[in-house]
Amino acid sequence: MKMLYILIITIPMLFFGSIHGYAQPKECPVLSELEKTSIKDKKEVIEALNTLIPKTYGTGLDDFPDMYTKWDVVTAKPFPKTVGNKDDEDYFGMAKTFCGKEIAEKSWLVRLDFPKAPGANLAQGQIFLAKSKEKGWFVWFRYH
Repeated sequence: MKMLYILIITIPMLFFGSIHGYAQPKECPVLSELEKTSIKDKKEVIEALNTLIPKTYGTGLDDFPDMYTKWDVVTAKPFPKTVGNKDDEDYFGMAKTFCGKEIAEKSWLVRLDFPKAPGANLAQGQIFLAKSKEKGWFVWFRYH
């Protein structure tokens, strides 16, 4: 009986504790509000990053105030174009898990390198973008 009591208390704590720390978008885009895009929009995406990256990352941290002011684009492609590239395809799986296949298929993966950042964790960024029919490009999830 004592063992059963311990299991009843422990299992929910393990389960709910692991969910709490999991990365999730605050909210998913609304499918009907998204514009269909293609790889032909890559130049437009790259240009939009000039506004989106400062909004998403700011400029830096207290000790590194200009850390996010310079970036290199490692990947910028619609999620369906990531299939077959292991480094990128895993993010497509994340996007589908978070917001469903239809949202993911209308979204883009942008992987970034921040050369002014100290250390690998801060130097890499991954953001999920989509294009609103009315408001243009927006970031709906920042992984790093």
